[in-house]
Amino acid sequence: MSSGVGCAPPVCLPGWRAEPVPFCWSLKARTSRKPAESSGWGAASSGLGFLDSPQRESRDSRTNPGGGESHLFPPEVALHLVKLACEMPDKLGVSLSLWDCRELARKLESDGIVESISADTVRRILNNHHLKPWRCHMWLGAKTPRDEAFRAIVMKICDLYTRKLAFNEMVLCLDEKTSLQPRTRKEPTKPAKPEKPVLVEHEYSRKGALNLFAAFDTRTGQVYGRCFRRKRQIELIAFLNYLDACLPAHITKVHIVCDNLRVHKGKKVLEWLSKHPRFTFNFTPVHCSWMNQVEQWFSILQRKRLKIADFASIDDLQTKLYRYIEHWNQKAHPFKWTTKSVTKIMASPKPLKEAA
Repeated sequence: MSSGVGCAPPVCLPGWRAEPVPFCWSLKARTSRKPAESSGWGAASSGLGFLDSPQRESRDSRTNPGGGESHLFPPEVALHLVKLACEMPDKLGVSLSLWDCRELARKLESDGIVESISADTVRRILNNHHLKPWRCHMWLGAKTPRDEAFRAIVMKICDLYTRKLAFNEMVLCLDEKTSLQPRTRKEPTKPAKPEKPVLVEHEYSRKGALNLFAAFDTRTGQVYGRCFRRKRQIELIAFLNYLDACLPAHITKVHIVCDNLRVHKGKKVLEWLSKHPRFTFNFTPVHCSWMNQVEQWFSILQRKRLKIADFASIDDLQTKLYRYIEHWNQKAHPFKWTTKSVTKIMASPKPLKEAA
């Protein structure tokens, strides 16, 4: 493609949708050409254009009442933008974690591709290419084993969640929410008022921390919880003793789902399990904390009880945590779990590797 052509014929760039008129022909923005230039970006832009944004168009009409020649840019500008969006900022010498439309617009301007372009125009180009470089998802690379052993563990836990349990069985998801701080505010938190939100004092005093040990019943949604100052095998065994005392006697098989933390596999814990045969530990695979349903309940706890950390003391925090557990258990409900939830994690990483 020649950049010195005044009005180029329709083109189809790699990855662009085939249309009678290229998408970039509908783009309008100020380019870096000078009025006297007869080649390069300026000449190529004479027949290609896209209204940058209503605000930009209105501003141009105010600054240029005579309605002079519009400044347009060719498909190469959009192609350069797409190339930028498909690179990590650090690799291009830009100290950002992720791109956003404003930063991409600044990069186009600093590289001399265009003199000025709005974030809205950048967004419309990227939308046309289904690109959203400001979003990120976690994924597992090909080096993470997804062999038959991995599959067997995942399917075993999935079976515990989905199959019909016998009358003497129970499945509990166990984990710890650590380092919960009272963070007593120096001024009381003020409730909401008309046209004003809840006001929380920024400064607070530290008064230690608590660790909440919790177990979530996958069939009823019932939560069992105890607070401890530390998180060791001793505290875990104390919590297991609490569960042993709370659970009905007719429950002879208690399947505990937990992660691979060392505390869960210590010698003292294994010794306790050998003396309490109705309890069985089922460990989730590495990188599969999402399979532990108590994590979902911790998320609810964080949003509804701990979003504003303003408690008078450690004891006050503990009391209100227990009170919230009672509040939850009054209308407890299980989380809907199906075998479809496992599909993504069991998918082969080969396509991702090839795409990279």
